[in-house]
Amino acid sequence: MSQYTKILVAVDLSEESAQVSERGHAVARSNNAELHLIHVIEPLSFAYGGDIPMDFSGIQDEILQQATQQLKRFAEANGIDEEHQHIILGRPEAEIHATAKELGADLIVVGSHGRHGLALLLGSTANGVLHGAHCDVLAVRVARHE
Repeated sequence: MSQYTKILVAVDLSEESAQVSERGHAVARSNNAELHLIHVIEPLSFAYGGDIPMDFSGIQDEILQQATQQLKRFAEANGIDEEHQHIILGRPEAEIHATAKELGADLIVVGSHGRHGLALLLGSTANGVLHGAHCDVLAVRVARHE
């Protein structure tokens, strides 16, 4: 098994993020590796396209501020200092790849929902991270709490 030195854990700040973080922590402990958290916020303009004549900047700023506070609380609860917290605005797959490369991460940990069928094996973000990564990717199957 590889000896990992820097691990990037991608979280969406949902309830399932704890499962992903726990797995990242376990791998980090067993490898004595440095652990980083990343949360990527997709710009509202991506979701709605350029066809809607609205200024999303105020809403986007509010979303970014709330996500920053959530990530800070999540990181503190998981013992991850501020220098190892990354919150970025952009396309999740691209920003996770870029941050992993910038940090020199040798493992990315991401959550995946265990849906049925080969096409749904990984969620779109997990699938995108897996297929464009320049390092190992650990897809943690997360269970939804219902």
